[in-house]
Amino acid sequence: MLVAPGSDERKADKALASSADEVVLDLEDAVATALKDTARDLVADLVSTRGTGRAIAVRVNGPGTPWFADDLRACAALGPALSSIVVPKVEGPADLAETDRILTEAGDADLVVQALIETPAGVTRLDEIVTGPRLAAVILGYADLGAALGRARTAAPEHWLYVQDRLLHAARAAGVQAIDGPFLSITDDEDFRRAARWTADLGFDGKWVIHPAQIDSAAAAFTPDDAQAEQARRVLAALAEAEARGAGAAQLDGQMLDEAVAVAARRTLALIGDK
Repeated sequence: MLVAPGSDERKADKALASSADEVVLDLEDAVATALKDTARDLVADLVSTRGTGRAIAVRVNGPGTPWFADDLRACAALGPALSSIVVPKVEGPADLAETDRILTEAGDADLVVQALIETPAGVTRLDEIVTGPRLAAVILGYADLGAALGRARTAAPEHWLYVQDRLLHAARAAGVQAIDGPFLSITDDEDFRRAARWTADLGFDGKWVIHPAQIDSAAAAFTPDDAQAEQARRVLAALAEAEARGAGAAQLDGQMLDEAVAVAARRTLALIGDK
């Protein structure tokens, strides 16, 4: 998921032309206060003209800000051209309830929401947040959360394990996606690739990036390779064959197979669009 500032048409156009699975046009942190209204109009125009055939999300300004309701109303007016909205600094179910109320009053009953978890209060109330209306994904935001915690910007991926696992468990329990937030640099270096592999191995569904140079490495980290895909197909085939024979268990390459192995295999194939 590539994030681009909603106030910069050149960067937004470049993002929309990229190979990212989703483009997030940002009305919040990337936009100066004086440009909020102008950026909203620009993003609405970009989504209206470029929204066909690719996933586009808009990160609105957060609950409690002067722009929140107007951002949501503008998003509601875009219809199916907009895939979802990202609500920043979600700290409890009331934030999602208010989002749902404004969207519904604006006439949109279908637009889904992704919640950015980037405060200690949000982490604490994750189990409630993931049950909120319209929710499709929760995203871990490192910059604001790290600042609130007093954590160094150079903290290694494993220093975030508690929060990463906390978000992942809550998301899985609720059946929503768990998305890793952006690495706090714009380069595609070994530190970035290590951070992407870390959360991919934990089980996250995807990652935000803040520069087009990081797209390919992030995609590679979260996309099973050919050998992993083939092994997943073999696992499911062996289980299907055992079921057809009425066998109580299946084996493959000397290992017993069960439903937990099948779940992992199905997830691997789903990541590459193989049903």
